[in-house]
Amino acid sequence: MGPEASNDELVRAMLSAWERRDTAFIMEHFTDDAVYQAMPLRPITGKAALAPWVESFEEVPPGRLEIRHQVASGNLVMNERVDRITLEGAEVTLPICAVFEVEDGRVRAWREYFDLAGIQSALRERQTSAE
Repeated sequence: MGPEASNDELVRAMLSAWERRDTAFIMEHFTDDAVYQAMPLRPITGKAALAPWVESFEEVPPGRLEIRHQVASGNLVMNERVDRITLEGAEVTLPICAVFEVEDGRVRAWREYFDLAGIQSALRERQTSAE
């Protein structure tokens, strides 16, 4: 299997681990200097900073991260997906494009591009219905 196929499999396995809230698998597959950034927000840099962030999702109900398209070239993997998650009791459907940089079988960088308006709208609707 070439590096593209291995990198493709790694990203699919990472997303599957997110669906299961498998913190151990996720953390094992980040490099020590990994960076995660949801583009509307600040980056989270280094495994030590990533760990509490990943752990914070353990109490969030499992979601569905549906990959629509995924391509791998060299050490890069890019996907288009739709995440269906629950945040603060609100059901959120979030279209995302993501770029992963893979190094020696682990994720070195994970950048996601999405519109925060979808999350904000779902949270507002939840708040309004609770009142």
